[in-house]
Amino acid sequence: MQEAISFTPQLVASPIAQMLWLIPALPIVAAGVSALLGQPRRKTAAGLAIGSMSFSLLLALAAFAHVVGSWAGGVAARETVSLTWIQVGAVNVDLGWVLDPLSAAMLVMVTLVGLLIFIYSVSYMAHDENFTRFFCFLSLFAGGMLTVVIANSLLLLFMGWEIVGLTSYLLIGFWYQKPSAAAAAKKAFLTTRVGDVFFLLGMVWLFAQTGTLLFYNGGSGSMEATALASLLAQPAALGLSAAGAIGLLIFAGAAGKSGQFPLHVWLPDAMEGPTPVSALIHAATMVAAGVYLVARVYPLMQAGALTGGTTTALTVVTWVGAITAVFAALIAVAQNDIKRILAYSTVSQLGYMMAGLGMGGVAVGMFHLITHAFFKALLFMGAGSVIHGSHEEQDIRKMGGLKSAMPVTFLTYAIGMLALCGFPLLFSGFWSKDGILEAAQHWSANRAPFYMLVFGALLTAFYMTRQVAYVFFGQTRGEKHAHESPRVMTLPLAILAFFAVALGAIGTPAWPWFRAFLDGNAAGFDLHGFAEPGLLALMGTSTVVVFLGLGLGWLLYGGKSPAPEEPDVLEKASPLVWGWLRNRLYVDEFYGVTVIAFYAWWARVADWLDRRVWGGLVTFVAWSFRGWAHLNRFLDTNVVDGGFDKGCEELSTGGGLLVRVQNGRVQTYLRLLALAVVVLVAILIWSSRA
Repeated sequence: MQEAISFTPQLVASPIAQMLWLIPALPIVAAGVSALLGQPRRKTAAGLAIGSMSFSLLLALAAFAHVVGSWAGGVAARETVSLTWIQVGAVNVDLGWVLDPLSAAMLVMVTLVGLLIFIYSVSYMAHDENFTRFFCFLSLFAGGMLTVVIANSLLLLFMGWEIVGLTSYLLIGFWYQKPSAAAAAKKAFLTTRVGDVFFLLGMVWLFAQTGTLLFYNGGSGSMEATALASLLAQPAALGLSAAGAIGLLIFAGAAGKSGQFPLHVWLPDAMEGPTPVSALIHAATMVAAGVYLVARVYPLMQAGALTGGTTTALTVVTWVGAITAVFAALIAVAQNDIKRILAYSTVSQLGYMMAGLGMGGVAVGMFHLITHAFFKALLFMGAGSVIHGSHEEQDIRKMGGLKSAMPVTFLTYAIGMLALCGFPLLFSGFWSKDGILEAAQHWSANRAPFYMLVFGALLTAFYMTRQVAYVFFGQTRGEKHAHESPRVMTLPLAILAFFAVALGAIGTPAWPWFRAFLDGNAAGFDLHGFAEPGLLALMGTSTVVVFLGLGLGWLLYGGKSPAPEEPDVLEKASPLVWGWLRNRLYVDEFYGVTVIAFYAWWARVADWLDRRVWGGLVTFVAWSFRGWAHLNRFLDTNVVDGGFDKGCEELSTGGGLLVRVQNGRVQTYLRLLALAVVVLVAILIWSSRA
């Protein structure tokens, strides 16, 4: 278990740290400009995307060089820049960015791999009518991911996180006219939202407890000692402290974004998007965001652990990672779509990264993230080259013999495949994978994850050998003649292949440069690093496992050319097990009859309530008010208005009679007076008799 790392904060940020915001801003601006362009402006859109990413790469390299320079000078510096975004009374909501070894390494990786994918996309998407829109989405995606990387605020990180979520939806469903692509985009968006809800809850809770969402802020940040001590002292539930509970909530968000079991179901379907999108999502960017988030909040996850110990949050991270690694590797064995195999491989390798974080710390998990980004981008782009050269065919059973037709693609793909398998000594994947296995071997909590990860390594070598044997060896089974891809596609493959080999040099036991860089320790070359207890035995075990997987794969599939309709060798041996693996262990079907069925039932209940209950209540109220309106109109018309009109009529009639009397003639007045006298006399006579 990694011990707490101490960095020296710089009160005044350097110029390169102050300009760090430009790295995500450039592709975001490029996306905004591209959005205003018409579809015919293809060269302009591609130029904006590649140009902005190139400048971001240069700035990232400058930031990386600055951090390396300060580290080499003996000062492990962490530079932050903060600003107030919202102020409500005495409460400030601050945003900011951070430059430290972790962000510097990620910035270089994301911008470099992203730039190569951008260049590759120019040729791959050349004939797509929505070429301009595609590069607009790519640029916005890159800007969102780079925002996640530089963020010194959990709120700013969440903003970039949601940009990545939105643009991944747009890119996975880019060919929205395909029902499968539209469904995959919705599936990705909704599944990752599940994790994001928990992430948001954790973020709100963290702010409520600490009063800040800044990670580092001169000792008062949420990932610094004072805040962590306060969180540890605050009880939550089930014996957890607030630190542990918040850590688990944030990890749920990371599990959704990084495709961890049981929220992994969206990631294999994401390959419905164009191949450059698959490379971008499954390699360096979106899926890496969850692993990077756990690494960034690692002090929270580790809070309360004794030296060499673990915490509840890290234990959960470890077990989820180990289960995901084996689970996805098993499914990959029985897949026939070239991109789907790689997608499940990505899920499995993300499990390795999470397990590495849980058992070995930030440097162990992040080293595998960095190496995986290069060789998995290489494999996806190599698969895209194969699909392009095979006239859009993706079923490996309908390929075969492509190594002679596509020699550059084959060579680079073989390098990526061996790096993924962890071929001994020569490839970066060997050293990054063995770092995780070493951490698992020394994990004091339980030995089971170690054996699970070793079994996962065996499966990885097996299913990748199966894939390569089907695609590049044997006889051609496709209906059309394959051809090599253009240089604009193969050149990025060659560059990625170089890094798939070369990056291993900075993570060997003799020169653990990457771990020392992230930890802020001195790095030196010393062959005695191989003398660590149990290391050579572990390397030997890892080597045997890899060769066993490669050998079994070649024994069953090497040099053979089965017809596309012919059952797989393993299918013949065990149709039941093969069926379960081919159908992805029926996890999607399980969700279909449980979670999705429940929400479908609830939707019907809500519809019934809306139509029969709430709608009926609204209708009743409407009819009640309508009846009252009719009654009110009747009373107004026939009682109020009628009485008033009748009174007016009587007054008018009486007035008419008075007009006849009051006519100004003396004779009339005398007659009336005489009549009145007669009436009066009559009354008096009648009264006296009575």
